[in-house]
Parts: sequence; structure tokens; C-alpha cells
Amino acid sequence: MLSKENNELICRVGRGTPMGELMRQYWIPALPSDEFPAPDSPPKRMMLLGERIVMFRDSQGRMGALEEFCPHRGASLYFGRNEEGGLRCAYHGWKFDITGKCLDTPTEQPERRERFCANIKARAYPCHEVNHMVWVYLGSRQEPPPFPLFEINTLPPDYVAAPRVMMEEANWLQNMEGDLDSAHLDWVHRRLHEDSPKPEKGVRGFWNPTGKPPLLDVVATEYGAYYSAKRILKDGSEWHRVNQFIFPFHTMITTGDGNVNLRSFVPLDDEHAMLIMHTGHPTQRLSNEVRRAQGALFDEVGGYIERTNDPRTYFMTKANKRNDYGRDMKLQNELMFVGIPFVGNLQDRAMTELMTNDAGQAIYDRTKEHLSASDAMIVTVRRQLINAATKLRDEGKLPPNVDNVELDKVRSATVRYPAGSDWKALSETARRAIPGTAAAADVGLII
Repeated sequence: MLSKENNELICRVGRGTPMGELMRQYWIPALPSDEFPAPDSPPKRMMLLGERIVMFRDSQGRMGALEEFCPHRGASLYFGRNEEGGLRCAYHGWKFDITGKCLDTPTEQPERRERFCANIKARAYPCHEVNHMVWVYLGSRQEPPPFPLFEINTLPPDYVAAPRVMMEEANWLQNMEGDLDSAHLDWVHRRLHEDSPKPEKGVRGFWNPTGKPPLLDVVATEYGAYYSAKRILKDGSEWHRVNQFIFPFHTMITTGDGNVNLRSFVPLDDEHAMLIMHTGHPTQRLSNEVRRAQGALFDEVGGYIERTNDPRTYFMTKANKRNDYGRDMKLQNELMFVGIPFVGNLQDRAMTELMTNDAGQAIYDRTKEHLSASDAMIVTVRRQLINAATKLRDEGKLPPNVDNVELDKVRSATVRYPAGSDWKALSETARRAIPGTAAAADVGLII
């Protein structure tokens, strides 16, 4: 379990909090590129780490992100006119470019505008756009840190699918911890019987060949941690699912299909986070059919609700906690251990979004937990996060992968070895992102 103090430290992400300041050292994936389809297209409101911003693509096609509130008198720049190289506030016409530079203050007399503008600056956040995704830097450095070298950011654009996004109504950590927990595959994601067919909605469901729980082996690293969840196949060989955690909120989990991925649990605030699932193939272009299938992930459960201008409504699936995530008791009785369709992380959300503290906030009180050996990766990642946040707060020391982005070049893997093998030594190459090589996929997630 965590102490109350450490639970608050690890969950809260606002400006000035230890975890919030740690996250602000990194580039953060914000919104897919197709949210900004053309130069001077309408701006979008966004929230990241509790900060309200407005994102826009300017006349030259460059991405910008400004604090939502105009430096004049605080009107929302969301209603601003995006034209001629900047965002012009609807209230009094003050105009700002993507760097926050004030371009015009038409409420001032003409002879003093230039001098007046020189003393005004909107709070601007640098943006970087790559492979269909816009990333934002919220930190205080004048020059942002190097852009992360996750494999998904370095592949050719046509090797990478558009990101799939799902809003999660819970604290970022309890969402992410589902990705760090391999034991739950045997329960919430499994089919009822080995020969159970695929349901009408969702994938067929996980199956553990022997029924024995996985044995976890965890390794802490400079960039975060990785682990193997070892299961035994019927022939006695060992099936290792090797998954990654990378500071500050990224995971890589293997599905055994040869793809590479980055999964980011991006906090909007303390009680909402976006799961951004970004997938590509390391050696080949993605076909149009694969791209369409990726984009239609949530269609079979109704797609998304109609969004408002509140970022917390973005990418909210119609199947959600208000309707039990589309739970089907016939499905539960006949085919799946849980009757919620196995679509994306929909089943996981049912497990994490109803966790609350005594105040009703979607931040679980971890002083009430009783952890077991199957939680070894969760324990390690919590320790890594707490240590990183407190070292930054108390010593000004950053995790190495803030500046050494070579450390981001890792992969998840699913590998099969003879019984008793040294999985760490054998999987060393499989855990590295080596250009031009396929991802290790010895065993599929669904067998």
C-alpha cells in the first residue's frame, strides 16, 4: 500500500505539485493532427496537467498552443479568429502568434501600439508535430528538452497509424496501472472456455493455457522499468510477455502481432486522462484496410459521444460508466468472464473508473490496498515515480531520459523460450528498438 502522503504525491499533477512538475519536464502528446485539418482552421480548447490551453494551426501550418486566457483581461482565446499568422482575441482584437508574441493591440492608439505590443506576451507552449500527433511542452526551460525518440516517432509516417484516443474518467495513475498488471488478463479479459468463439462485439478474449497465474520478474531502469509475466505453455516452454514503463506516463504492451506501440496516459487534470494508443509497424507500410480498422476501434460499441468545447468530453465513448460500459449479461453467461465487450481498454475502465476516495474523487485511497506478488511491477513503478518526483523537488535532479532520449528506444515483446532460460539475456535484442527489424511476436495475445 501507499501512505496517504505518497498517494497524494503520485496522483496530483497540477502546477507546483511534485508529480506535476516531473511531468512538465517532458514533451506530452496532446491531440491528433487531424483535429487541426488545415491552416487557420478553428482553434481547440485543451487541458493538460490541469492547465487550460488553446491549440491552433496557423496560416503557415505551424501548431501553436497558448494559455486559454488573453493577457488583456482574460477572455478565452478559444473564440479568437485564427488568421494571418496568429490568433486574434474576439473581445478586443489583441493578436498573438504561436510563440506568444503580441502582434497587435487595436484598442491602443496607433502611435503607441508597437511599443505597447513589445511589452505584452501570451503564455505559449512549444509544439512538435510528428506521425499524426501533436506534442506540447509545458515546462519552464527556455529551450525545450530533446524530443523523445520513441520508435513510433521515428518511423516513416506511412508506417504509423493515426493515434486512437479514449477518455478515461479517473486519475491517470489508476488507469495506467492496468497496463502494468499482467495478472488481470486471466480474469477481466478472458473468454469462459478455451474453445469459446469470438463474440459479436470485441475480440475473442485471453486464454491462459495452464490456468496458473503468471510469474512476474521486474527490472528497474534509468528510463522507468520493464518486466516479464511468465506463463507456461502446454508443451512446457515459457511464454514471456515483456512490457515497458517509460517516464513519466508511457507504457508499451505487447499484443503479439508484430506491431510496435506507445501508450500514453495523459492527465487532463487529477480526475481525467486520455489514453493515447499509437501503433505502427517497424518494417512495412500500413495498408488502407489496416488504417481504417485502427480508426474504427470503438465503432462497434457506438463510437464517441457528441463532444462539447469541454476537453473532458473529447474521445468519450458512448459505452461508459453511466451505462455499465455496454455490459451484456448474455455475453457474460455464455462467452466472456466479464460481459463488457473486449474493445480497447473498455473493460479496464470499468475496473478503474469506479475507484474513488472518501471525497468521491476518482483517485483511489491506496492505503486500503492489500498487494500481492502479482503486483510487483505496480510496486516498482510507484517507487520509481515517487523517487523521481522527490529527487526533482528536493535535489533538482532529473530522470536521465529527459535529456538522454536514446533511452526511449525500447520495445515490448512476446517471446517463447525453453524452460529455465535466462529471459533477460535472451530478450535483450527484442527489448531494443532496432531500425529495420520486426518486433518479437512469438505468441499472440489471443491464442
